[in-house]
Amino acid sequence: MSANTIIDKAPLGALIRYSDGSPKPPARFTKKLAAWERSNGVGRLVKKEPPRPYPTWTAPASFTLHEGNFSSDGVILVTIMRSHSVDSRLVFEVAEVPKPGQVRVLLDFGGNTELLHLAESVTAAELWIAREGYRNARLAIVGEDIGAGAGEADIAA
Repeated sequence: MSANTIIDKAPLGALIRYSDGSPKPPARFTKKLAAWERSNGVGRLVKKEPPRPYPTWTAPASFTLHEGNFSSDGVILVTIMRSHSVDSRLVFEVAEVPKPGQVRVLLDFGGNTELLHLAESVTAAELWIAREGYRNARLAIVGEDIGAGAGEADIAA
């Protein structure tokens, strides 16, 4: 599916797999493998952004995937986020959607909503918020409907 379909249909928290369609090179070709991994991977959908108009041009709609963290002694040092615009030539697929009953920890800013964490329960989400210190976060329980933004019940954090 296209990047535009991901923006229209995939819910926040879904695992998105992307690929350029090329075969994976052997591990002995480290530079080719690193280049292949930049165009083939998986990440959790954390943000969707509409087109943004500027005085001389308009930035296309895009979405951001959280691909992982590098940590040391329990402290996250680097977070890997990758953004893709609707004009991307990569092929995307929804590998997994959040399960009903899971809880999204969301933060609203600048007219957009960003997924901070996907928890298994309200209690786990509240503990995560207390540990991480997000005062303006809100919780949304994933419902039965897997549509983008549909089937959620907001609760106060």
